[in-house]
Amino acid sequence: MIKKTLISALALVACIIGIQAQTQVIAHRGFWKTEGSAQNSIAALEKAAEERLYGSEFDVQVTLDGKLIVNHDAKFQGFVIAETPFKELKKIKLKNGEKLPTLKKYLKAGKKQDIQLILEIKSHKSKEVEDKMAADIVKMVKKMGLQKQVEYIAFSLNICEQLAKLTPESEIAYLNGNLSPAELKKKGINGIDYNQKVLEKHPEWVEEAHRLGMKVNVWTVNKEDMMRKFIDMKVDYITTDYPLETQKLL
Repeated sequence: MIKKTLISALALVACIIGIQAQTQVIAHRGFWKTEGSAQNSIAALEKAAEERLYGSEFDVQVTLDGKLIVNHDAKFQGFVIAETPFKELKKIKLKNGEKLPTLKKYLKAGKKQDIQLILEIKSHKSKEVEDKMAADIVKMVKKMGLQKQVEYIAFSLNICEQLAKLTPESEIAYLNGNLSPAELKKKGINGIDYNQKVLEKHPEWVEEAHRLGMKVNVWTVNKEDMMRKFIDMKVDYITTDYPLETQKLL
């Protein structure tokens, strides 16, 4: 009886480990390839949550007067965001009719959803601006009680290093692809989020990261054969514009 109980317990543990190790899906700029949605819109976030995805990725820029807004490109509808005050941007509408969302509005919407918020802080030519962006964003996230729901990514090594100081308990992943997991670990950065071409060139980095207790994300994977390849490599997350197709493979 004791032996059977022990075997059952071990089987349960193995099952739990297997579930935790399964690759999960992150919607790139939200689930926007569907009716009524648009990239980096609140609708895209809500639709990603409806599909029970692990996470919804979005991008944060800063305006000339320091307002944090959600948008991918540095230039939007003729305006250079970093050189434009918010009052000139706040009336701009996305393709689905939504107004360009502020980070605060986006996070308020995200707090109502059961989904991880994968927050990319966009690079800036000024280190001082990057430092302030990181500090202001972390402050807002903590004030809203979203520390466990928000995960951070950035191409800027400086931003990642600032985040490691400001919120070391958070998931922080570097996007640029030029450093090994071991090099990042020394800087307090606990994840890699690399382009698929980088991980194709350095498949050993997946195992190295896991050995160091780091998470591995790969972007932006839109072809089925590549999705299967990275699932077989046991990456933790796949970021994709086709989250439902990826989910089916899992």
